[in-house]
Amino acid sequence: MAQQTSAPGAISPDVRPWPALLALCLGFFMILVDTTIVTVATPAIISDLHADVNSVVWVTSAYLLAYAVPVLITGRLGDRFGPKKLYLIGLTVFTLASLWCGLTTSIEMLIIARVFQGLGAAMLTPQTMAVITRIFPADKRGQAMALWGATAGVAMLIGPILGGVLVDAFGWEWIFFINVPVGVIGFLLAVRLVPTLTTHTHRFDWLGVALSGIGMFLLVFGIQQGHKYHWNAWVLTSIIGGLVVFAVFVLWQRANRREPLVPLSLFADRNFSISNFAISAMSFTATAMGFPTMLYAQLVRGYSPLQSALLFVPMAVLSIILAPVVGRFTDKVHPRTLTGAGFAITALAIFMLSRVLTADGALWPILAAFALLGIGMAPIWAPLAATATRNLPMQLAGAGSGIYNATRQVGAVLGSAAIAVIIDSRIAAHGLSGGAEPEGALQQLPAAVRDPFSQAMSDALLLPGLVLVLGLVSVLFFQLPRHLATREKAPVAIPAEVPTPALD
Repeated sequence: MAQQTSAPGAISPDVRPWPALLALCLGFFMILVDTTIVTVATPAIISDLHADVNSVVWVTSAYLLAYAVPVLITGRLGDRFGPKKLYLIGLTVFTLASLWCGLTTSIEMLIIARVFQGLGAAMLTPQTMAVITRIFPADKRGQAMALWGATAGVAMLIGPILGGVLVDAFGWEWIFFINVPVGVIGFLLAVRLVPTLTTHTHRFDWLGVALSGIGMFLLVFGIQQGHKYHWNAWVLTSIIGGLVVFAVFVLWQRANRREPLVPLSLFADRNFSISNFAISAMSFTATAMGFPTMLYAQLVRGYSPLQSALLFVPMAVLSIILAPVVGRFTDKVHPRTLTGAGFAITALAIFMLSRVLTADGALWPILAAFALLGIGMAPIWAPLAATATRNLPMQLAGAGSGIYNATRQVGAVLGSAAIAVIIDSRIAAHGLSGGAEPEGALQQLPAAVRDPFSQAMSDALLLPGLVLVLGLVSVLFFQLPRHLATREKAPVAIPAEVPTPALD
């Protein structure tokens, strides 16, 4: 029988929050690195497994889809059976699936193994956010969530760099093998440092789980296969069907009076709603921008995977340097200020990058654009996570973290699917259909087609730039957080009463 907390929100004096957070962040970092690490290995996988671009994009999309669909229910499972237990199970599944990925010899088996990786990640991720909400006191939660958010941002930037090093030195398989020792270390640290928390009884909304999963699959599958099948009737049916199923899902969540998978009451908090939309826009961009950039670097400029990955170094370094600075301001500055500046700078950087991806252009403008990306992304990840969870009720910690992580992954899934469509369509628009995907050994494209291919990749980058503009508009509607509003409205100290002179 599930234990009940005698004092909701009470924190045991035996819990050491910061060591527990660091242990959780190691596993969280690893699974998010795998969101973007495949992008730099895309040409190598195409060559070694004799696949096309669309199939290899599914290596990422399958992972993100399997990650996003169950994350709503796994947050509730953590509340019911204990977040530490679900975290350890998820880390185990992810680590074993990583070994499977590295041992595969066909694109089909790699995609299947990535599905199991995604399931492990879905079990693990919401537990990290839920544990932070429960073990940190309110006045420290913003700093802790800032570190969690910074971990997410840095991981997605480090992925391509680490992938380049491993692919160049050992082969694409090692982008998965590297997870095995890290997973073992993360498991041992979590067993020792993460506390076993009390659990809560939940009724699971299995109909909601089915509707959300079916809707997500139909929508993403239709978007990604659209260009390949010329947007025929069954593709359009898949997309429309996905939207209809999602609409039914929302109506069911509203009608379910027991315990819905997604408590719509959480969205009454404007900051929670905006944070969810904004993080999906940011994840869309972080996932989508890697594919055209890596294809350009390797097929146009002739860079190795490692040389291609080094383009991301300015972005990663500046994000890491600025992360603790942003963390210090997260509890003190209006989230509109931090995130608004971040989205504006990042959108500008993406536009700059799209203009400098030319066949014979200089390298320094590309590096400058990536440096600006690092500056822009730093004040987005951490403040969004802190703002989304600041008013999260303790009994809904799992549900709230599940929703936030699901929307983040929805953005990544749609980014992966949409960029594949845009790349294919722009390649065709520039007259390169069938000629831009290498057959056999990976090699630089012939000089005659490098310029139109570069233009196709530049065009593709405009999509994540437009999505960032939507994110910018959304964060302008953030409300002043309660702790800042309380501070501003605190009554002015009144001096001791001065006797009124007698009137004669």
